[in-house]
Amino acid sequence: MQTFCFGFFIRMGAGGRLLLLIGCSIYIMQTKKQDNTNRLYSLLQKGYARFLKIRGHPHEIALGLALGLFVAMSPTMGFQMAIAICLATLFKWNKMSAGLGVWVTNPVTAPVIYPVCYYLGSRIYSVPKAQTVSVEHDVKIFYTLLVKAPELFIALTIGGVIIGLPLAVAGYYFANSAIRRYQDEIKLSIAKRKQKKAIKAQKKRRKKKRKNKRKRGHPS
Repeated sequence: MQTFCFGFFIRMGAGGRLLLLIGCSIYIMQTKKQDNTNRLYSLLQKGYARFLKIRGHPHEIALGLALGLFVAMSPTMGFQMAIAICLATLFKWNKMSAGLGVWVTNPVTAPVIYPVCYYLGSRIYSVPKAQTVSVEHDVKIFYTLLVKAPELFIALTIGGVIIGLPLAVAGYYFANSAIRRYQDEIKLSIAKRKQKKAIKAQKKRRKKKRKNKRKRGHPS
């Protein structure tokens, strides 16, 4: 079988072999993309499930998430986690949800978020065209922008505020409703379990009473 396949591959000619290889490569790329999409979807599901299980009042958790989303739009990548947790501690909001909100901006999403922030900010605050800074998305970006190109930093900050405010408001209402719904479902399930246990306990008591009455009615 292997010899037949190899001979068929040779007889296909250069063009046929090229088309076959291209088709195989496209199939492999599509399979990898589908696997990556499935992994991303599973990670989002796990993250959402963990977010719902955060302990605390829904209002405080939602405020923490809103704070984290707002800080995530600022050009302070590398310091966003510390900033969000410090502010959440100061305002007595949920620190864990604030830290989760910050992760909206990460090395994968930063190349998309920051150009949009810069575009919006540059519409309000004019930036000289000659000032461009090439920097990797790490802790050094904050220092480099602040020292070498303060105009870019200001434009990014203004754009981040423009995007961050509505994003924080939307995140607050979404988180508040989602967590309240989840906690209500948990309370309802706990109440049902307690009710079932109470019904079982009542049945057991009734059975014991019947047995005691029978023993009294028929002494040995």
